[in-house]
Parts: sequence; C-alpha cells; structure tokens
Amino acid sequence: AEESCYKVPRQSVVSQTTTPALWVIVDDGSTDATPDILAEYAAKYDYIKIVKRADRGVRKVGPGVIEAFYEGLATVNLDDFEFICKFDLDLEMPPRYFEVLIERMRAEPRLGTCSGKPYYPDPVTGDLISEMCGDEMSVGMTKFYRTSCFKEIGGFVREVMWDGIDCHTCRMKGWLAMSWDEPEIRFLHLRAMGSSHKSIYTGRQRHGFGQYFMGTSFIYMLASALFRMTRPPLISGGAAMLWGYITSALSNKERYDNPEFVTFLRQYQWACLLKGKRRATAELNANIV
Repeated sequence: AEESCYKVPRQSVVSQTTTPALWVIVDDGSTDATPDILAEYAAKYDYIKIVKRADRGVRKVGPGVIEAFYEGLATVNLDDFEFICKFDLDLEMPPRYFEVLIERMRAEPRLGTCSGKPYYPDPVTGDLISEMCGDEMSVGMTKFYRTSCFKEIGGFVREVMWDGIDCHTCRMKGWLAMSWDEPEIRFLHLRAMGSSHKSIYTGRQRHGFGQYFMGTSFIYMLASALFRMTRPPLISGGAAMLWGYITSALSNKERYDNPEFVTFLRQYQWACLLKGKRRATAELNANIV
C-alpha cells in the first residue's frame, strides 16, 4: 500500500505538496532522450531551470556529482532562499516529503540538514530493502539543508565521502544532522546506494576509500565493514569496503586535510564504539545549543 504513493522520478517532485521555488536541473552531458524530457518539463513548469554541461566521456562518481551540483549552484543566489536541496534524479518521493522536512526545520532551529530514509527494490523479488542509513546523517541522494547551515559549513567537499563530511561538520559547528525512517518520508532509490556504474563491489571499495579519505580510524572502519557484511550483498559487500580502506592506506592516498575535523570525527567514532551510535549521537546532540 505504501508503494502506491510513489511516482516516476520527474513526476514525484512536481507532484509535491510543497514544490520548489526554483529547481535547477543539471544535464551532465546526457546522450539519450534526457534533454528532450527536461525541455518538456521546463516549458511546463516555470520554476524549472536547465543547466547543460558537456559530456566528459566518462562517469566521475562522487566528486563528479558535486562538480555538477556546484555548476548548477553557480546560477543561484543562495541569499534568496531559506532552504537548499541537492537532489538526485533516480529517486521516487512520497508527496509530502519536502513539506514534512520544512515543518521540522522550522520547528527546530538547530536542525541544519535532514532527510527521510532510502529503500531500494530487490532485483529478484521486488521487495523493498532499507539502505540502513544512520539517524545521525542526512542521506547523500537528497541533502536538504537550511541555507545558513550550508553556508557556515562551507558547502560540500569535492571528493568521495562528501556526504559524511558535511554532517560531521554540521555537528562540529553546532548544528543537528538527522534522518527519520517514517512512512511519510521514506523514498525509493532506484539504484542501491554504494553501487557503481561498474559493479556494487566497485562502489563498496570506493566507500572504503571514502572512509579513509575522511579520516576514519581502522578500528571503526573494521566495525563498520563487519556490520555491512550482514547487509546485501552478504559478506562480500563489507569485505569490499574494508579492502578499499586497506588498499588506500597501503597506497598512502591523500586524506582530508582538516585536523580539527579529524579529531572531532574520531572522538565521536570512539564514543559510538563504546556507547553505541544512538547513545553517543544523543549525548552529542544534547550539547548542541
């Protein structure tokens, strides 16, 4: 019954009870029928603006998404808007999604970023599977922000794990970052998070590199990988994450150069390991004023 409230991605935004004041859609070098579809919708809805980019010839996952986001953002005056959302087009949203998030933002002035929870359909059975995103994060495919918070944290880092760094930076700077698993704001992700244009294992290895880049300690990464081994794809997905982290460390790859952030992150992660993530996050949030 819950699935019946979802619409195809381009319809699920224009059918929202609270539609965007401005929706900038970045065509990142599409070679299919996407430009024609976008032109059709832009002609029909005056709040839709299309920004076209040249085809790079290769998909650039992670930082490429943020590069496209910033190309669209360059056409916007942030001071004109109370809220901003980075939004992927492979999503199907329930109709009150944005209305609910705005209500919660206005009810809690410390709330800087928030989201609902993503689910994806099992390719064999069609059953919906939770992507098991933590309550302490807004999810990367639909980052809904209070504009003042977005500006204070300096926006998004242009590297893999940008969607973790931003939420930790929010807490470091005194903002709340949250997501809720509730029917009214659950949404469908048509491509499982952490999958890739090559394979889901490539995506999981990329996540391992992202954790290394962000500054996550090996102990916390090991615990995270063991947990992910209990989620599809069983065992191998978590193992690929751990392998991505280890190979990045052995290769001495570049890491996020922000000592204050890394110190904050590791203190929080140790608290999560010792107390559990829910309790550690609640205690940290209680101290945010």
